Amino acid sequence: VQLVESGGGLVQAGGSLRLSCAVSGSAVSINPMVWYRQAPGKQREFLALSRRDGSTNYADSVKGRFTISRDNDRNTVYLHMNSLKPEDTAVYYCNLVPPSNDWGQGTQVTVSS
Repeated sequence: VQLVESGGGLVQAGGSLRLSCAVSGSAVSINPMVWYRQAPGKQREFLALSRRDGSTNYADSVKGRFTISRDNDRNTVYLHMNSLKPEDTAVYYCNLVPPSNDWGQGTQVTVSS
């Protein structure tokens, strides 16, 4: 499985970004998919889960601000991030459930105050 995250960047607090996770080697339509993030000096943090039936779960820290979605035709999972805060600064990763050992390179999100 290959996971390629993109869409990160530098944004001001209150701004929005849409992250993409292009998946190859497995179909997103049949896999639960998860977004994580890792800030410097911190452990990787669960953010959002999209199940095969379309149901979702979110970490309390992003609930109401982030939305996970998937495009089965493009085999891509998205993370729509609104009302960004400086504490959202991190490298963002996606993975399957259960997770592939081949993590992508992640995409850096930096939120300035």
